[in-house]
Amino acid sequence: MSTADPARADKLAFYLLKSLNKALRQYRMLAASDRVLVAVSGGKDSLTLLDLLWRRQRSAPDRIHLSAAHITSDSSCGRSVGLEWLQTYCDARHIPLAVRDIALREELAATHLSPCFRCAWLRRKALFELADASGCNVMAFGHHADDIAETTLMNLFYNARFRRMEPKMRLFDGRLTLIRPLALIEEREITPFVAASDFPISGTACSYSADSRRTLMRRILREVEADCCDAKRHIYRAIEHYQENSHDTDD
Repeated sequence: MSTADPARADKLAFYLLKSLNKALRQYRMLAASDRVLVAVSGGKDSLTLLDLLWRRQRSAPDRIHLSAAHITSDSSCGRSVGLEWLQTYCDARHIPLAVRDIALREELAATHLSPCFRCAWLRRKALFELADASGCNVMAFGHHADDIAETTLMNLFYNARFRRMEPKMRLFDGRLTLIRPLALIEEREITPFVAASDFPISGTACSYSADSRRTLMRRILREVEADCCDAKRHIYRAIEHYQENSHDTDD
């Protein structure tokens, strides 16, 4: 059954763009003439990011060049839209789409590392290669506030470090900047937009995800949020304050 509601999608996008633009300004993520490659897995978060950046591009003063990248493989990495639909979506919006296929199944079966970690590493490597080949100086990932909170807890519990997934990072001696424009947006804000947009997302969850550390952190956060609905925001603010104080100490 279709959940498409274009008017509601436009209204929700208006409010999501406020938070996205705030993140772009706060972390100085974009500059005029940047060539931005959006990593599009085909799931709800990356599709939301691509859609919001496309909407923003039509009115923003900094005229960036927007393109998308999609990685296919012989191993499913969760629910997503089909490649044909994604190509049609990008064509209708004049967004160039680069696609690369990589082999993962044998690698994941043999690795002594976390399959999720290894899969993400290989997919990210392919994305960086696509960015280099297409001459893009910025890569945008669809990680949102929930991902940042979960990563912060993972680093705290497993690595004894109070460190988050950074909204902006410079890589390869500054040749590529990685940004996460959804850093100030929670997953619960994305879900109704995806429903109103009626993105045809289908498939099954990744077979490795049920036992992953990130899934455990997600369960912990949900339990905490039952008592404190602002738990993720508090984690975000705590690490912002920590980093500010650390810089003051270093100076």
